[in-house]
Amino acid sequence: MGPNGERKRILIVEDDESISLGLRMNLEAEGYEVEVVADGESAIERIRKNDALDLVILDVMLPRMNGLEVLRTLRAEGIRVPIIVLSARGAEMDKVMGLELGAEDYVTKPFGLAELFARVRAVLRRDAIARPRAEDLVRAGDLEINAATRQVIKAGAIVPLTPTEFEILWCLVEAGGHVRSRDQIKARVWGPGHHGTQRTIDNFLAQLRAKLEPDVSEPRHLLTVRGVGYRFQI
Repeated sequence: MGPNGERKRILIVEDDESISLGLRMNLEAEGYEVEVVADGESAIERIRKNDALDLVILDVMLPRMNGLEVLRTLRAEGIRVPIIVLSARGAEMDKVMGLELGAEDYVTKPFGLAELFARVRAVLRRDAIARPRAEDLVRAGDLEINAATRQVIKAGAIVPLTPTEFEILWCLVEAGGHVRSRDQIKARVWGPGHHGTQRTIDNFLAQLRAKLEPDVSEPRHLLTVRGVGYRFQI
């Protein structure tokens, strides 16, 4: 339920009818409002038409357009609805690509309902908590980081960040110059139960530097503290 008692709305994108039916029945039993589509193009059309969705559960292996292409398209259009990717066991690259393209989390098939529902609750909780106060605006050099609009402006132009990139950036910004370890960043952005590696954090920091720093070889703002983690310098 939302803060005003409204039911959270979830879209399932899954072409296996037995899986989508089981998910729908169990999520509805948990109190969620659930819709189902069976292919990537239908998912994009559905999400474009309605921004009231709270979460998308997106399978990678879909007909016509795979889940990673769906994710890439949505994020390129600035659609920020939280997304959990479902990937086949052993498809490590799908997981990495999903997170780098802006998915909030991933779950490996076959999965237990308890695990999936825990991830669903964690993503919805983080999305609610992460909606910051309107006065949260930080300026650093030619950067403006606005936590209310979840936008970063560099030299007057908006820098497109994925939701995960922004969460990692804001995790460092709100630390007020203090160091955050990779484990602290991982727990803050994905939750304490997430199984991602520290290398995932390093990859995201490299992406952020490429987008925000004038010279990635000598970063001004996103600094590495060797053996500890990262910190943001104004």
